[in-house]
Amino acid sequence: MSTELVRLDITDGVATVTLDSPANRNALSRQLRGELLAHLDAVLADDAVRVVVLTHTGTVFCAGMDLKESRGAAAQDQGVNEVPRILQTLLTSSKPVIARLSGPARAGGVGIVAACDIAVAAENATFAFSEVRIGVVPAVISVTVLPRLLPRAAQELYLTGETFDARRAAEIGLINAAVPAEGLDAEVARYVGMLRLGAPGALAATKQLLQAPPEGTLEERFARMLDLSAQFFAGAEGQEGMRAFAEKRPPSWVG
Repeated sequence: MSTELVRLDITDGVATVTLDSPANRNALSRQLRGELLAHLDAVLADDAVRVVVLTHTGTVFCAGMDLKESRGAAAQDQGVNEVPRILQTLLTSSKPVIARLSGPARAGGVGIVAACDIAVAAENATFAFSEVRIGVVPAVISVTVLPRLLPRAAQELYLTGETFDARRAAEIGLINAAVPAEGLDAEVARYVGMLRLGAPGALAATKQLLQAPPEGTLEERFARMLDLSAQFFAGAEGQEGMRAFAEKRPPSWVG
């Protein structure tokens, strides 16, 4: 029986999903992909989970695709075919997802970071879009990565494959914060604490709002947003939040 490569721990409403395949630098092997998706599906179906933290063991967050499995496989048999579902699951999760990196991310690993709502890295973590240097294209991950990056930075880093540090990753929008290694857990905990103050339904709807492309005329867009706002002002969470504010107490969803 194979060793589990992705671990799940749920404590006080926080689900920690840990990539635990340090022997191959947490590369996206067939087993790791399957276990990661299974844990994410379980977490999203669990009403007790409020926030998800995606982290890792070992010195590398994720090295991208498992190239040993990719060698010799036909296009339809490549493991990259399963990556869109991983990225989409993270991106559209109804629960906020925080990426915690104490080490490097490469290629598909960077795509995973970009799919998370918030990403915090130790200052010594590095990043690279290394695809062109092995003769492939950073295509699938571009769906999550390109909306994050400054256009000039994307052009440079996609084409050169150059390694860049966590401070630059923060400057170009790939991650939210680069912190000293000893302060990484405290910074992640700070974000977890802030996210737990938000109402679950409101957080899910806000995530959808952030991802939706602007469509229609200005008047039509205002009409849709007005309808959404009015529903939440009159809804159970909105009413509870306003009562809690007036009564100077935490709302019911804050444990």
